[in-house]
Amino acid sequence: QVQLVESGGRLVQPGGSLRLSCTASGNIFSINVMGWYRQAPGKERELVAAVFSAGNTNYADSVKGRFTISRDNAKNSAYLQMNSLKPEDTAVYYCNAEVRTTGWLPFRGYWGQGTQVTVSS
Repeated sequence: QVQLVESGGRLVQPGGSLRLSCTASGNIFSINVMGWYRQAPGKERELVAAVFSAGNTNYADSVKGRFTISRDNAKNSAYLQMNSLKPEDTAVYYCNAEVRTTGWLPFRGYWGQGTQVTVSS
C-alpha cells in the first residue's frame, strides 16, 4: 500500500509563513500529480495547489502569488510554501497523490491524514 505523511502545520500570525511537507512511501512505481487540498470548518475540501511530474503547476486563485508548490521526485515528496498568510487560510491541509503501484495498473489517488494550519493573532 501507499502512505502519505504531512507535516509543518501550526499556529502562525497573519502575514507569517509556513512550509508544509508531504512524503509518500510504500509500494510506489510512479507518481503523477501531487496536490495540496484544504478544508475549513463547515466548508468543502478545495484544491489549493497541484504539481505534475513534469513540474507544471496549478493554483487556486485565492493563493496565487502567496503560495508555491514544489516537488522532489527522488524523495516522493511535495512541499507547499505559504507566505503572507491570512486568517481565511485557516484549515486542515491534506496532501493527495496519484500513484501507480505497478506498471500495468492505473493511477489511484491517496490521501494523507491532514495537518492543521491556524492563522490568528
